[in-house]
Amino acid sequence: FDRRADGLVVGEGAAIFALRRVEDALAAGDRILGLIHAVGLSNDVGGSLLSPEVEGQRRAMAAAYASAGWSPADVDLVECHGTGTARGDGVELASLGGLWAESGGRAVLGSVKSNVGHLLTAAGAAAFAKVLLALRDGVLPPTAGFEQPVEALDGSPFEVLAAPRPWPDPGRPRRAAVSGFGFGGINAHLLVEED
Repeated sequence: FDRRADGLVVGEGAAIFALRRVEDALAAGDRILGLIHAVGLSNDVGGSLLSPEVEGQRRAMAAAYASAGWSPADVDLVECHGTGTARGDGVELASLGGLWAESGGRAVLGSVKSNVGHLLTAAGAAAFAKVLLALRDGVLPPTAGFEQPVEALDGSPFEVLAAPRPWPDPGRPRRAAVSGFGFGGINAHLLVEED
């Protein structure tokens, strides 16, 4: 989301997460890093391999918020797909902007791709890991190399951080969203809350 961004750097990675029902995790004495409340999925009906669409992304996001019973205003941090491409990031900001304008909320945006590159098949896993660690540590994470926001962020309800910031107590559990938008318009938006 920096004005200097001019494309993505491909990386490689893999991840494994242990997902359990809350009651099973509690009974086993497991450490719980986050509670997944909903995942919204959609596909860009008319999209192409490398050209995402606002409507498809918004459907995935709206489905997640409806399923969780949350408003976008309930989310403090959005870990974006954020590839560093003008087209992809522009579409993602437009998708988010429409939902947040309706909710009146504000959120910090980030993208782990600024740290590890675009891990292609593990991009969503890296983003989810970053969010779980941010929830655990109570820190809103920065975006590496961020200096000057793209024009689309001017006057928006979003902020991109150049340095870490303590995650203020919102008077409810801290909440975050993770977006993963794949080739061919496959869209996912996951909502997670601290335990």
